[in-house]
Amino acid sequence: MNFVLQPWQILVVILTGWLNRQQQLLIDFLLTEVQVLKETCGDKRIRFSDDQRCRLAVRGRALGRKALQEIATIVTPDTILRWHRQLVAAKWDYSSRRKQKPGWPPVSEEVTRLILRMARENPTWGYDRIQGAQLRASGRDAAVLLPRGGVSGLAPPLGGVPGARMRVPLLLPGLHQAGAVARMDFG
Repeated sequence: MNFVLQPWQILVVILTGWLNRQQQLLIDFLLTEVQVLKETCGDKRIRFSDDQRCRLAVRGRALGRKALQEIATIVTPDTILRWHRQLVAAKWDYSSRRKQKPGWPPVSEEVTRLILRMARENPTWGYDRIQGAQLRASGRDAAVLLPRGGVSGLAPPLGGVPGARMRVPLLLPGLHQAGAVARMDFG
């Protein structure tokens, strides 16, 4: 088989060799520049911005650990690859999709005012009765209106709902009737 290079093919080979040499000269210059920068800074720690870390991490990951170890870098290859891992982890934690904090949604000001008004107007009502009255008064879903712990869920942040009393369970069943039995007339 007879293989003969065409003149345009020879021109392409010469051009690629020249481009490769120019790129190698550019790389050598940049490596020298990094060495001079390291000598100038000495043992002082260089502070990078988040944008600079991001750029170094992306470029360093594309090169790989072996290539980073061969060239004189400002930071160690492990640091560059750690920055890349953190960059990827930040991308995939879906924090940009979250509209609000995790957990139960906060109680609206309107509902809080309504609960406090009901408690002030009806001082003998307890938490359960206020909650029941609120649910009967509104045609909406209870989970949307009430805080997680019901009306008593507002107590800690507001210092307690004024006028509302918490039901205290009795230790002995029927003990609440003892006073009525003692007052009975056996006659």
